[in-house]
Amino acid sequence: MNLAQALSILSKSSPYAVSTERDNTQDLLSSYKDYIYIQTDIETAFKSALTSAKPSEIIFLCGSSGDGKSEILTRYSQQYKATRDFHLDATHSFNPSQTAIQALDDRFTQFKGNDKPLIVGINIGMLGNYAEEGADQHNDVKASIKAFLENRAEDIPTNHTFLDFEQYPKFTLTQEGSTSDFAAKFIARLTEQSLDNPFYALYNSEVEKQGHTILTANFALLALESVQNNVISLLLKARLIKDQFLTARALLDFVFQILAMDGYLFDNLFSEADNELIEHIQCFDPSNIHTRKIDEFVLQFGLGIEDKGFSALKEQVKSLGVFDVETASSYLRLVYLLKDEEQFVNDYTNALKVDFENTLVNQYADIWLLHKEFDGLGKQRQKINRFYKDTLISAIHCYCNRNSPLLDRDAYFISEYNGFKTAVELEVKPDFTAIKTSDVGKIGAFNAYIQVDGHTLLPMPISINLLELLTKINQGYRPNKHDKNAVLLLDEVIEQIITVANEKDTLFILKDDKRYKIANEDDEYFEVSGNLR
Repeated sequence: MNLAQALSILSKSSPYAVSTERDNTQDLLSSYKDYIYIQTDIETAFKSALTSAKPSEIIFLCGSSGDGKSEILTRYSQQYKATRDFHLDATHSFNPSQTAIQALDDRFTQFKGNDKPLIVGINIGMLGNYAEEGADQHNDVKASIKAFLENRAEDIPTNHTFLDFEQYPKFTLTQEGSTSDFAAKFIARLTEQSLDNPFYALYNSEVEKQGHTILTANFALLALESVQNNVISLLLKARLIKDQFLTARALLDFVFQILAMDGYLFDNLFSEADNELIEHIQCFDPSNIHTRKIDEFVLQFGLGIEDKGFSALKEQVKSLGVFDVETASSYLRLVYLLKDEEQFVNDYTNALKVDFENTLVNQYADIWLLHKEFDGLGKQRQKINRFYKDTLISAIHCYCNRNSPLLDRDAYFISEYNGFKTAVELEVKPDFTAIKTSDVGKIGAFNAYIQVDGHTLLPMPISINLLELLTKINQGYRPNKHDKNAVLLLDEVIEQIITVANEKDTLFILKDDKRYKIANEDDEYFEVSGNLR
């Protein structure tokens, strides 16, 4: 057994990628897989529900493909199969002439005829299919599933439990920072520098016998806590910016790819690979950043000019097995990965590090947390008001007035007829009451709430991509067809603003340097005034 063979169990093409009910014989690779197993919060909740389940109960363990349902179910099915019935995969049937829906019908019929709790592993999509196509005799189950899918918790019977992987997010945003507890624990356990760790034991043996290879160098790099944190930060960016969900299977294959591909870890992260996470992370390749300092480094590298800080880094990383780095792009990726590793820090790498910082993710995390933890009190109120005033409302004002940019701060463009523009003055501000009572759950977006002249608009979902666009609009950017989804959201807000504006008693008409004011005086007459600017 060598390190490459041991790591192969992480690959999505490995027979160990999906757990099935095998016999109890354990081969060597199974023991390696058992070593890196991490118990998650959803497994803890599942075990609690399983052990306390009564005969009339159904437990649905639901999620998406690759999230770890089969791993959890197979771990407990052998132990509890005498007292509980398991339907491990609701996408399968028991014979070729039977559909998956019919297999579920049979399983629910059996359940109603015996005295055992039933545990069902099922994808969200299959839940929806069964709710529509299941047999009428199981309308009670179908109604329960529909209630779950429609978030009507009060309509779910007490003997039905739905454990959904989406309710146990892989990433968390907190005041202490952003991380993925599952990914962090898994990578740390895989690379733990202890001979009790079979992977590290193989790594250590290979380095002692034959010196470093690219694979052992990659293992050594990933064993650094700062590198682990930077890798997880890249995964978080893929989640927030590219809307790429993190499943257990995708993560394991991702780690296998960045360790076992032909290049060094820092190149593998941003290379072509048959892995959905790497495909999205490629977009964040630090070698594609263009700043004065980075471009200067690339030019100097091409000319063979080396700063003493760069030369020191090249020597230091040899202790990790990193020797033959041939391009400026590779060195930039290396510096990016090691930017927070204290033993390699010097003035030269610190200067490059500044250009690698991603303020957008930090800004989004701060605003997301403000909405999640908003208590309505002074300090938080001041911070959240700054976001609404300086970013959201300001961008809405700029976008609304893009065809009339000289309008006053409180004036909003409504329409244009024959060269005459109409506008109204509106008070647009955050709705602190709605913000305080809102439920912020998933990290992919949070709802923003604004009031226009006392009218609360519909919640506006703010993703990191929309936040970036709002910032760019405030800097003078004009949205185009490539911003289609964000523009639709902005247009919906403008429509609501215009609806409120149509109720105003005062209208401003503008053309060139002329400005007219028309006021409805108690529905009795209109007062018209104007002046030349």
